[in-house]
Amino acid sequence: MTFFTKIKSNAARAMMLAFPALLLVSCEDFLSKEPDSTRAVISTPKQVSQLLTTAYPQGGYVVFAESMSDNVADKGVGVDDRINRASYLFDVVEATVDQEDSPDRYWVECYRAISVANQALDIIEHAADSSQFRAQRGEALVARAYAHFMLVSFFSKFYNPQQPNSDPGIPYVTEPETIVIKQYERKTVASVYEMIEKDLLEGLPLISDGAYTVPKYHFNRAAAYAFATRFYLVKRDYAKVLEYANLAFAGTSIGDNLRPWNTTYASLSPAELFNIYSRANQNANLLLAETASLWGRNVSQYRFGMTYQKWQEVSAGEGIITGSGNWVYPLYYRGDNNYFVPKLTEYFVRESVNAEIGFPYVMLPLFTAEEVLFNRAEANTYLNNPTAALADLNLFVSKRVANYNASRHAVTAASIRSFFGTSNTTQGLVNTILSFKRVEFVQEGMRWFDLQRYGISVTHQTATGTVITVPASDPRRVLQIPQTAAISGIEQNSR
Repeated sequence: MTFFTKIKSNAARAMMLAFPALLLVSCEDFLSKEPDSTRAVISTPKQVSQLLTTAYPQGGYVVFAESMSDNVADKGVGVDDRINRASYLFDVVEATVDQEDSPDRYWVECYRAISVANQALDIIEHAADSSQFRAQRGEALVARAYAHFMLVSFFSKFYNPQQPNSDPGIPYVTEPETIVIKQYERKTVASVYEMIEKDLLEGLPLISDGAYTVPKYHFNRAAAYAFATRFYLVKRDYAKVLEYANLAFAGTSIGDNLRPWNTTYASLSPAELFNIYSRANQNANLLLAETASLWGRNVSQYRFGMTYQKWQEVSAGEGIITGSGNWVYPLYYRGDNNYFVPKLTEYFVRESVNAEIGFPYVMLPLFTAEEVLFNRAEANTYLNNPTAALADLNLFVSKRVANYNASRHAVTAASIRSFFGTSNTTQGLVNTILSFKRVEFVQEGMRWFDLQRYGISVTHQTATGTVITVPASDPRRVLQIPQTAAISGIEQNSR
């Protein structure tokens, strides 16, 4: 392994939409047959649940989402990856659907996941007793909603509830594909959101954790409610955000599910943190997905990545905490100016036992307890419940500050006003939430969603001095539709 040092924390083969519906990992025997034969093979709820383990995008979004965010800088040197580079420069990423971490690959993987969900729904519809498949139907609907939500978030103008959202969305596919080339239509962003909400609300009541061998690899109830909080946060329906956050974690149980950064994790080595962060036995991880990705290999070494100066900016929110509270996140570096927090690591799957080649993967947490906490705090902020929002922020701090002492370390209205220089309580709380989320999810691609939700301008400067400023209205913030989708009549985005 490359030498690293710790820094102490201071402050197709299917529709060319395109998705290779037949190229699945764990259920290829099921889907390599004709539809009628497939239904004959998959005939039990357990088999449909097994099929649905692949109804999640197995492509990564972290590289391009993180590279477009304000968490990264141009180091001038490092791994010159075209996806990392083009994303930082806000150019169209010239990469194929076979390239790990590319937007094109993510598009393909989302529609492949949708295809699996639709296949499962078709099997259930034709079952002799569809009532036996209640939980599986719920998972398929929520999984279909999630993949479409991620697609429209990246490949369309970001949803704004104060606007008509009449810009082109992405095709919302609800039927299994039966022909090689099918024409698809981009309806509006508003229309896509309506269909996401329909699937989500229909699927949520049906989900049952008892239907899964390993619930963390499926939309279990907590994960499904977490998705609902994210969806309604974008819609700014804060009452529903609060409702679903409280359903995900009843009472005070959310605190027991936050990552133990300042206790258990504090004594772990980088190798141990990499090994444990994305495991299903970690309470914080609500939903995990296996993604083909080079992120774990290159996270610290990308040319456009986190520098020490960027880390100081990302972690600056610790200044909000009274009593000189310091984040306990372990910062390490490999070589010169290559910084990382041990989180997502690569595991390599060889093509065969004796093969020297294979495929790199990263197990990615799609939803966590921390996101639910932040979404609840933001909802309470806008619902004029600042006391509840502060309580959640202090709960978060209690798990993240070194040598935490409740009597010394606190987030207060006064400390927020002082740090941000504002007398507006709501704005101060929102700024605090965004700051804490930024450091919590650094190098996971999550910052991009908040930049989009709030229309925060992003400025990137290259090592040669070129400054690229991309305001909220800039079309470069919308990823380009893959050219391979043009054969299905999908119009590309204006850039």
